[in-house]
Amino acid sequence: MLTFGVIGCGSIGGFLARLLTREDEELAGRARLAAVAGRDPARAGALAAEVGCPATGVAELLARRDVDAVLVCTPSGTHAGLAEAALRAGKHVLVEKPVDVTPQAADHLITVARQTGRTLGVVSQHRFDPAARLARTAIESGRLGRVTSVMTELSWWRGPRYYASGTWRGTPDLDGGGALMNQAIHAVDLVQWLAGPVVEVAAHTARLAHPGIEVEDLATASLRFANGALGTLLATTAAYPGRTARTAVNGDRGSVVIDDDELAYLHLAREGEDAPAYGAFGAADQSAEYAASLVRDRTRDSGGLLYQPHRDQLLDFCDAVREGRPPLVDGVAGRQAVAVVTAVYASARTGLPQRVDAGGVAEQTGVRRQLL
Repeated sequence: MLTFGVIGCGSIGGFLARLLTREDEELAGRARLAAVAGRDPARAGALAAEVGCPATGVAELLARRDVDAVLVCTPSGTHAGLAEAALRAGKHVLVEKPVDVTPQAADHLITVARQTGRTLGVVSQHRFDPAARLARTAIESGRLGRVTSVMTELSWWRGPRYYASGTWRGTPDLDGGGALMNQAIHAVDLVQWLAGPVVEVAAHTARLAHPGIEVEDLATASLRFANGALGTLLATTAAYPGRTARTAVNGDRGSVVIDDDELAYLHLAREGEDAPAYGAFGAADQSAEYAASLVRDRTRDSGGLLYQPHRDQLLDFCDAVREGRPPLVDGVAGRQAVAVVTAVYASARTGLPQRVDAGGVAEQTGVRRQLL
């Protein structure tokens, strides 16, 4: 049994607290909630009353001997500092995305986790969607052949009330960025998990529909992967009234499309198969053949989030602590996503392609491009 404390009593902290206290056969006997803590005593008290646990200060929570692990669910720019305090207090730590807003902060946190011997994980629940798992298996096994291109699009809407819901939202210091760092970092992590690391980006960003914020509400980027594949990224919170997130991975023997976390298209070439010379034009979809293997729990929290992917990530984290192994999304994986995002921002700012090296440091490459 791993006992958690939740730091941060906003929307995601409340969701995870409710997840830990709901009736769930998978989590029963594996994880439980001991306490919550937050900056606003009234909000922390209200959440504690809702889920039936004490509300404490952060220092008090970290000092509790019955807390084995901490979920950090505060504004993004505070993640590394709070996570470090928890690690040094002897707690395992699972940080809400992003791990922090700079690769340097992530590097320091990874070092502290190694020094303390504690487990560090980063919430990236879409790796636990059944469609994403199937896509990963197909790609790893070579069923798509050589991966040639990747396209990911997150076309969401966030209205003024969203940005007004917290003074940290839409600020570079605490939010770290806009549509890309806050919303689409999930997509960045997913495409790297599916297709391998991104090594170079060329990008543009803009603020077109939200004049009151300090960060972008639109980002586009061209991506180059280590395996030679090329990709495109579009992330926006300015697509009214909001559409779905969609990722496609194409290879020379198959293709897969995930839309709104569901398998929208799959074709894996069979032995001896030869497509028409001019292609199938979207036909030959095999996704229905795999539908039975993609059964998922569709229960949602009061805030609209599905429980299943977060629950499965919590289970993986509990198993990682027990088995002494890294979780599926560890600190290094969290850092990789942040490194790509910051490289996109650097490219948009300088007008130059940016290379993301093995350590995630963005470097200028190529010739200056004309900014739009």
